[in-house]
Parts: sequence; C-alpha cells; structure tokens
Amino acid sequence: MHTLASRILRLPPSCGPVRLVAVDGHAGSGKSTFAGLLAGALGGAPVLHLDDIAHHDELFDWTGRLLGEVIGPLARGESARYAPYDWRARRPGPPRALPAAPVVVMEGVGAGRRALRPHLALLLWMDLPPEESWARGRARDGEEQREFWDGWTGAEREHFADDPSRPFAHLLVRQRQEGYELVAGPAGTGEAPCPLT
Repeated sequence: MHTLASRILRLPPSCGPVRLVAVDGHAGSGKSTFAGLLAGALGGAPVLHLDDIAHHDELFDWTGRLLGEVIGPLARGESARYAPYDWRARRPGPPRALPAAPVVVMEGVGAGRRALRPHLALLLWMDLPPEESWARGRARDGEEQREFWDGWTGAEREHFADDPSRPFAHLLVRQRQEGYELVAGPAGTGEAPCPLT
C-alpha cells in the first residue's frame, strides 16, 4: 500500500492544491475498506464517503451538490463543508469539514463519473463483478436493508450503463487472499503490475 501512496504523492495536484483520488466500484466491492487502508498509508489522508453525499431520493443525482459543496471549495484551497446523510434516520446529520489536504480520497459508487474525472489525480476501480459485490453488500447489511438493496441494484446498473467509470480507471484493484494487486486499468498507467500486501 505504501508503494501506491508514494506514487500518489508524486502526482501533480488535480483539484486546486489537492490530489483527489477516487475509489469506485460496485456496491459491496470493498471500496471503503481499501480507501481506509490507502488513507492510512498516506499518513491519515481525509476520506470522503459518497454515501454521505447521496440519499434515498438521490442515489446518483448528487453531482451538482458535490461540485458545489466539496469540489469547488477544495479547488480554491478551502475546507469543504457538507452534511453527511444518515441512511437510517433518512435525514442529514451535523455538518462536517473536509480539509484541502495534499491528498483527499473519495470513495463510493460513481466516484469516477464523467463530471468528476477532470478533478481527479487518479481513478481506482475495485475489480469485482457486480453480482459478487452485491452479494457481499447484502450479507454485510442484513435483512434490515433488503428492500433498499432490491432497488439499489437496478439503479446502479442504470447509472453505470449511462456513465461508466471502469473504462476510465487508471488502476484496477483486485483483492487477493492477502492484500491487493494493482494492475493497469483501461486508461493505462504505463507501469508494471504492483502487488500490495
């Protein structure tokens, strides 16, 4: 993971002074876990979870809000402020600050969408098939979220059919028995495969 962190720190800033790194993939593919490990390897880089931006009525229609509340301030070198959505209470929670750190990791389904790609230093795709990802997500969330998942899978399919991220990924992240393997994505990196443990 430290090899990837070093690679990221050598990249030029992409969003004002920030290197914005996106971790995209299907729901349940391990984006949050991987983003947390990457943030740790980066010395505690802040992580923006797109689950905090989306909500029940806007599963994918949150681009304008993200650009206004988060991307705009970061591009000006300012801290962003947003109100994380509480999925169980179905309402926004207390506002939270997101500093314009040297690296900000943004993870979630749709993190690599076309409207965000101009602001990204690097796009990573969790390379796990949708059915396997969704099965993991359903097992994680339990029976309480069954109805939500029934609606989610169709919405996610529709989103990626209209605005795919994987074809633009710089690196594909594949989980192994121990750690991860990075391989060049469809957008290419020009670098050799990189195992991570």
